Amino acid sequence: MPVSNAPVTRDTPLPDLISYAQMEAERLLPDEEFTVRDLFLGYEWNRIYTGDRTRLGSAFFAYAQGEGAGTIAPLGKTPQNQQRYKKL
Repeated sequence: MPVSNAPVTRDTPLPDLISYAQMEAERLLPDEEFTVRDLFLGYEWNRIYTGDRTRLGSAFFAYAQGEGAGTIAPLGKTPQNQQRYKKL
């Protein structure tokens, strides 16, 4: 789970959620496509406040364009307006 291996809850800090998403993205296979939501179990994603989901998505996009640019590529949006990514 997040950095401390604690379960994702409504109280999980945003930096821990970002770290968790980055770690999960590293575990994906090359050429695998995903959204940030895909990096969390369904019930974990539902525990995250909507505003934090938005901030998490923005932070992950910044990561994909910066530090993670060599391993993750943004692909565009889904019909649900979620950013798609591809593991390089």
